[in-house]
Amino acid sequence: MLANKRIIPCLDIKNGRTVKGVNFKHLKDAGNPIELGSWYTKQGADELIFLDITATNEKRKTLLLSLVREIARHINIPFTVGGGIRKEKDVELLLSAGADKISINTAAFENPKLLESLSSRFGSQCIVLAIDTKYEKNEWWVYLNGGRVFTKRKTLDWAKEAYNRGIGEVLLTSMNHDGTKSGFALDITKKISEILSIPVIASGGAGKLEDFYQVFKNGKADAALAASIFHYKEIEIPELKNYLINKNIPIRLE
Repeated sequence: MLANKRIIPCLDIKNGRTVKGVNFKHLKDAGNPIELGSWYTKQGADELIFLDITATNEKRKTLLLSLVREIARHINIPFTVGGGIRKEKDVELLLSAGADKISINTAAFENPKLLESLSSRFGSQCIVLAIDTKYEKNEWWVYLNGGRVFTKRKTLDWAKEAYNRGIGEVLLTSMNHDGTKSGFALDITKKISEILSIPVIASGGAGKLEDFYQVFKNGKADAALAASIFHYKEIEIPELKNYLINKNIPIRLE
């Protein structure tokens, strides 16, 4: 039996508020993350992801931890938290505050052995590697620091290395597609889904119902993440799930 595909709203957090931009720029306020999280739980979201996109250690310890505790009180579905995680203690604090999984990006790239220690201590099931990737010069490349820093690392190579170091899931965001509503990056999503035996969450580009069908059917993604179309109620989750079921995509209904 095929595993159910997951629908995951993403809440990018800046200074305690949900924001959304295009191509990682031009951020606009999109609401209260606790209220949005509660709404998505009622809507039938399978999971939630909260990313503190301007995290610093000090901010995380004050704003993000208290936010995670509050979110945990208001929702009953798994949620992942990321942003500014650099060491085991950061993960310990977030999990103890109520997060189910953590998402790590730049720190893992700069110190890949961190992935081994995190998966060993906390279990690979709660370690999600976030990869921000951009297609240029006929290749998909890894970017760091919220898409601001170019690396000379190919996305496929980094995904394979991280998998071998024990991660349990990949959150793959196409910077080319982010916020454009032009559809997901099917080619790179499919490649990573086929070479890794762990779930891949596709992110960046959701604009219409068919985009989700395409990323599950042709992109081979295990989950699809979106932000603005959910925040602004351009697509509501019950409508999306019914559409996918009618397209014979395995999906969980309440």
